[in-house]
Amino acid sequence: MTAAPPTTTRRAWLPVALTMFAIGWGANQFVSLLVAYRDRSGFSVSTVDALVGFYALGLIPALLVLGPVSDRRGRTPVLRVAALVSLLATAVLMVGDLWALYAGRFLAGLASGAAFAAGSAWVEELSTARWDPSAREGSGARRAAMSLTAGFCLGPVVAGLLAQWAPAPLVTAYLPHLVVVLAVLVPLWRSPETVDPAALPPAAGSPLARLRVRSAADPRFRRAVAPVAPWVFGAATVAIAVLPGLVTGSTAGWTVAFSALVAGGTLGTGFLVQPTARRIAAGSPRRGVVCGLVAVVAGLCVAAGAAATASPWLVALAAVLLGTGYGCCLVSGLLETQRIAAPGELAGLTAVYYALTYVGFAAPVVLALLATLLPYWVLLLGAAGLAALTLAVTATAPREQPLSAR
Repeated sequence: MTAAPPTTTRRAWLPVALTMFAIGWGANQFVSLLVAYRDRSGFSVSTVDALVGFYALGLIPALLVLGPVSDRRGRTPVLRVAALVSLLATAVLMVGDLWALYAGRFLAGLASGAAFAAGSAWVEELSTARWDPSAREGSGARRAAMSLTAGFCLGPVVAGLLAQWAPAPLVTAYLPHLVVVLAVLVPLWRSPETVDPAALPPAAGSPLARLRVRSAADPRFRRAVAPVAPWVFGAATVAIAVLPGLVTGSTAGWTVAFSALVAGGTLGTGFLVQPTARRIAAGSPRRGVVCGLVAVVAGLCVAAGAAATASPWLVALAAVLLGTGYGCCLVSGLLETQRIAAPGELAGLTAVYYALTYVGFAAPVVLALLATLLPYWVLLLGAAGLAALTLAVTATAPREQPLSAR
């Protein structure tokens, strides 16, 4: 049964958001250790890039299956299991062998896929008038996005700084995440369920048919949300996983720390812009997307300059711009997804959205493959052109009524 709201419910969303923060920390802590694994464990660039992408093999199926499952079975079991799997993933990564890194990244992907759609939907539901009368329109999307981004930001910064200067760096770097997850488990177990399976109509069709998310066929989702989604993590991943490696000659002696700082700058900027992005997107969904994609185009152009000149300062500027694009596109996409989702499909459509955003994780691998043919500065300018084309496509998408007018 769905829990009845207690007398004070304004913070009911907070334990869920903190759990998303913890799982986001675990998902992203690995990215600032890429240089450390290359330098200290002798892994090749292609092996490290494969470890980055292996995460998606667990994440995308978990998103697409467990998002709809949480719409019918409840948010509580999905997010509880996700938190425990996130804890296990980090413990496996601490083993350090190549097989353990692949297994740990896969488990981290499973945890993220289970958490992000169900957690975002749960935060949204706990941010409605029934649970939080003081919440503004769009607060749920902002809270979910900021929780994830804060975890994405702090995870690599803390892990990277520890990997630069702590003893046993590729073990010590993971210890803070274990503490963070353990700290959120008790509050999470006390969080109220928002889905009552008994109140839902009986499911029809085969188990596979029940996973279908009909809202994904909505023209607004296909034209205004889906094309932009890959740029969310495409922008952030280029900044974090590609750009620091292009200027290692200029950051000798503090390469791992520089990588961590770039990750923090990218995702920290993404975190800071999200309240403003929510206000822009709530008043005009299209304007939020435009702001995000313009920042992505500008960031990729600056990134091309950084690649051509090996300038750490240009990498830092590109990180800020790409982080701005990441934050604006993420919040705008979540808001539009919540507008479009049919009743009973909020987590399912959110899962489809997140799955599309994680297509952007392939960007470093694609760029590495193409770099055998063209220099990185040319490839990054080409990516800027693709982002500009996406902006042109979404500018002609079906218009949606602003949230404030509903």
